[in-house]
Amino acid sequence: MALTDQRLTAEEYLARPPEDRFTQLVNGEIVETEATLRHQEIVGFIHWVLRNWVVAAPGRGRAGIPANVFLDDANVFAPDVWWVSEAHLPDPRGLGLLGPPDLAVEVRSPSTWRYDVGAKRATYERHGLPELWLVDTESETV
Repeated sequence: MALTDQRLTAEEYLARPPEDRFTQLVNGEIVETEATLRHQEIVGFIHWVLRNWVVAAPGRGRAGIPANVFLDDANVFAPDVWWVSEAHLPDPRGLGLLGPPDLAVEVRSPSTWRYDVGAKRATYERHGLPELWLVDTESETV
C-alpha cells in the first residue's frame, strides 16, 4: 500500500527519518510492508536454509533478510531474503546492496504482493537480477 501520492528519489527516501513501520521505495512511491506470522515463518525458514548453505563452505557469499537494495533513483527495494556471491558483496559502508543481489526472494504479503509480481518484478528484470523467487503462500508455489 502506497503511503503518499508524492514521488520521491532514492536520495530523498533515504534522508527521511526512520519510521516505526517497514517501507520500500517502488517507482518513487513509499510502500508499506505488513507481514503475517506465516509470512515471517516462511522468510525465516528460507533464510535459515540459505544461511546454512553459505556457511557450510568458504566463498559462497552472503545471505540476509531485508536490506536496502539500491537499483536506481526511484527504486530501493528490501527483498524478504537475499543472497549475493563473493563477487557481489554489499556496499562497504553498510548501507545495503548496490544493484540487484544474485537471488531475491519475495514472500506473498497482503500489502505488497501486487508490487512484488508487478512493478518490482519488472524493475528487477530491467536491472538484470539473475534469479527471483516469488513465494505464493496461498497456492504454496514458488
